[in-house]
This record gives sequence, C-alpha cells and structure tokens, in this order.
Amino acid sequence: MTGTQQILFIQGGGAGAHDEWDDKLVDSLRRELGDEHEVRYPRMPDEGDPSYARWSPAIRREMADLDDGAVVVGHSVGGTILIHALAEQPPEPRLAAIVLIAAPFVGQGGWPGDEFELPGDLGARLPHGARVHVFHGLEDETALPSHADLYARVIPQAQVHRLRGRDHQLNNDLSVVAKAISPDRP
Repeated sequence: MTGTQQILFIQGGGAGAHDEWDDKLVDSLRRELGDEHEVRYPRMPDEGDPSYARWSPAIRREMADLDDGAVVVGHSVGGTILIHALAEQPPEPRLAAIVLIAAPFVGQGGWPGDEFELPGDLGARLPHGARVHVFHGLEDETALPSHADLYARVIPQAQVHRLRGRDHQLNNDLSVVAKAISPDRP
C-alpha cells in the first residue's frame, strides 16, 4: 500500500473489549484519518485476562510487519503493555509516533505491577525519533487522570493531552488523536 501510513492499534483488556468497546475507537480513527492510513487492529490473546507474557509477543509480531514511519497506538492496558514492550525491545522499523490512550501507569503512584513496573527512565528507552503522545480523559474513572502525569514524569519528551469531558474511551471520538498522528490533515 504505497503512500499509506500504517497505524497499529493495540486494544484494551477485558472480556469483549475488541468487538464491543475498542472497535468504536478504531472506527473513529479510521474515519478521521481517511484512506491515507492503514489502521491495523489485531485481536490480542485472552483479552479477558491481559498479561505482558501473552500480549508482548503478539505485539512484537505485529510490529515486525510494520514499515518505517508507522505509528503504534495503545488503549488502556494495551497501551501500558505496548509502552513496556517498546522500552524493553524497540522494533526494527523506525516509528513515527507512539500514542497512549487512557493507559494506566504501572509503578509508584499508579497501579501495582504483578509482571512489571515501568522504569523511571522510560523515555530514554523508547525508540529514538518517535513522537510520543499521551491522551487521557479527565473524566476517566478506570485509569485516573493522574496517570497521565506519571507518564509525563518518566517520558519527558511526551506531549500530554488532558481532555475535558472525556472518559476512559475518550467518548469514542479519536479526532484529536488523528490530528496528532497526522498533523497536516485538514
């Protein structure tokens, strides 16, 4: 697909998240970005019980198929697992951007970690040259808005977007995310 930027969207966790919740986010993103973008939306293994051990290999396989200049997006715990996988082992393709949407922070001040905690130097471990965006709704009751501040502390280069009136699903409207992914679009 020449001239088409690839977007890899990693779903959140929970029973039915892929087909009943995050599909609305992906539909919004596809609609906003248009035909110049290929949005990939793989189903993560055992979505009702997300774990780093099961999801990170699946995420790495998906990233291996991306072209240089792709964007990776993770929603909720999918974003948390994605960012940890990127910090642990950056992908071969050069990423244009990393986007976290309502991602819980695992570590001090955030959620306790059974499998991992995000490192204090997370930003330095991420792929160089990739823009980092953190989107968080101020009405999010699943991962409190303070999680965005925790990400800002460990990823100093991140642009943090605190969105008034938006919930954990950003009210199923990713127009602001699309604008960050493709800033030149109308």
